[in-house]
Amino acid sequence: MFSFVSFLSFVVKRFGFKLVARSCFSAMKVDLLTIFPDFFRGPLDFGILRRAREAGLVEVSLHDLRDFTRDKHRTVDDRPFGGGEGMVLKPEPIFECMDTLGVAPRAERLSGSARQSVILLSAQGRKLDQALAQELATLDRLVLICGRYEGVDERVSDYLADREVSIGDYVLSGGELGAAVIVDTVVRLIPGAVGNQDSTRQESFTAHAELERDGPSSTCVSGGLLDYPHYTRPAEFRGMPVPEVLVNGNHDEIRRWRRRTALEKTLRNRPDLLDPAALSEDDRKLLAQIQGR
Repeated sequence: MFSFVSFLSFVVKRFGFKLVARSCFSAMKVDLLTIFPDFFRGPLDFGILRRAREAGLVEVSLHDLRDFTRDKHRTVDDRPFGGGEGMVLKPEPIFECMDTLGVAPRAERLSGSARQSVILLSAQGRKLDQALAQELATLDRLVLICGRYEGVDERVSDYLADREVSIGDYVLSGGELGAAVIVDTVVRLIPGAVGNQDSTRQESFTAHAELERDGPSSTCVSGGLLDYPHYTRPAEFRGMPVPEVLVNGNHDEIRRWRRRTALEKTLRNRPDLLDPAALSEDDRKLLAQIQGR
């Protein structure tokens, strides 16, 4: 049975009634502050992001920081005080760009009275995870500041941004890749962005599964673990068959197989997820069997 949001999403995609979504829902606004605006032409023009923009579920604006410089060379960086290698993004273009956006004051954003967030992409920031993506998806506006060079003048973090976010424990050449990842991760959680919205609640790292005696009530919800393996047709390919349990039609057996294989994959690839995961007593027994105890 379609939800109302799913129905409207279908209408928008099928008939192109972009005003339907815009008139019924407030689109999330995303502002990207960067010295390379053309970088985002690809990520924004394909797949879910493109469909969400066309359906009026999200509005993405690109802001070239060089447009907010005041010298003939359009300088956005300078040498760091105190010496050191590399160059640092200057505060002036970023502050002046922010002045034009009409974003709520930092104090209101930090208190939660404004459903907005200004994020500085930084290797020193909180690591992006599904819980943070779900939190950001509930907001009305995101502003993503893409750092470059050796870093960004610290006054941007202290007085403009209300949080710093990193997409992983490694260093990129700039924040544009990280910003694209955040936009994709967040937008797909907006109701109507994905064809079957239930699929966004049945993925790896999704920890809000409702547990019953023998595990999550869904055959799919991960409960904080990695997702179970997926197969599709043909049932046999180059001598490699699909597991028999998936084609026998026994939904209880399928559910148990999915939970066991999710536990196996998590133990093998991301054992760090097992401690905080929502494990039932049966999960713990399965895990003990897998570990050979």
